[in-house]
Amino acid sequence: MTRDPIIIRVDATAQSGYERLARCTTLAAAIQRRRRPVYFLSQLEPNSLAMGIKRGGNNWILADHQAGGEEDVQQLLNEIARLHPAAVFVDAADVSHDYLAEVAATNVLLASIDHSAFVRFPSDLLINPMLAPARDGYEFDANTQLLLGKRYALVRPEVRRHRPTRSQEPPPVAVANGTTILSQYRVLLALGEDDPNCMTVELAKLLVNAPRVGKVDIIVRREHPQLEEIKEMAESNKEALSLALEPAEIANRITRCHFALTSGSGWSLELACVGVPQLLLLQNEMHWPNAQRLEDEGAASILGWHENTSAQTIRQGVQNLITDALERKSMARCGRKLIDGRGPDRLVNAMEIMLNPARPIEALSRAA
Repeated sequence: MTRDPIIIRVDATAQSGYERLARCTTLAAAIQRRRRPVYFLSQLEPNSLAMGIKRGGNNWILADHQAGGEEDVQQLLNEIARLHPAAVFVDAADVSHDYLAEVAATNVLLASIDHSAFVRFPSDLLINPMLAPARDGYEFDANTQLLLGKRYALVRPEVRRHRPTRSQEPPPVAVANGTTILSQYRVLLALGEDDPNCMTVELAKLLVNAPRVGKVDIIVRREHPQLEEIKEMAESNKEALSLALEPAEIANRITRCHFALTSGSGWSLELACVGVPQLLLLQNEMHWPNAQRLEDEGAASILGWHENTSAQTIRQGVQNLITDALERKSMARCGRKLIDGRGPDRLVNAMEIMLNPARPIEALSRAA
């Protein structure tokens, strides 16, 4: 790495969740392609998450305080003075306008990653990698550049590279039932980086007993509180259940599934990019606008809020999608058209343009 570094301020704990760290890791991979070192200033829980950051070629600095407080901003200012970064990315739910203003006062390029629109942003770049809220939902300074929506969705490279593979829906799974061969379908259960209500086990049991469902592929993080229970359940029912934790395993499940049950988070955008039809069961209020936009675009169907959606409603939604091949094809086509997966590179291009603005025409003429 030969250029000025980038600092990313993001936490990943049971309290703050892991979605923000996941998308920042995707962004960091794109930044590295521009030969810029990346420093994560983060509180991590567990600390083993640091191994994933370092495995990606990044650096990790332990944050002494939770993002958003006065002590935290002082540590961030100290790191800016020490590292002299080209830009600072802040992705945290609890930051205030004053917090961001103190960082902006250092004259470093400040980029805020946010999908909640709760504060006024004095940042140079305001990034929303979700589909909503739109420009009208934010308050920002006059010189703030906005990068919002589908063009800036943060899709992991290991997911996007399977976009050509999913250009056609995989054939149904042939399962023998006595003398009859039945066409069964694979369902991907991927509730996102966070499962705050621990619904994975309950939904897996529901799906595996649904008619015409031959296989349920479960994708969770290693930090999932029910991981051991999920492993035991998958081990005891290998014919109907499988668990994927590693990127290679996850990619294999994505290419083979017929549709997915997700929660409207960033994973939903990644699956839309590949062309996987989706049913959405919401667990986070911040994901409602994103899920609604996916449904409006025809890439998914919302089942409802997790507390108000019955098992019968979920089972009926699954059966409707299984029996409607045209609906699945339409969802896949709309999802691929909506998300092209080039969001990380577009974000880095925007950052580089902000860091290296075009020289005025007058200066060029004098140089000539």
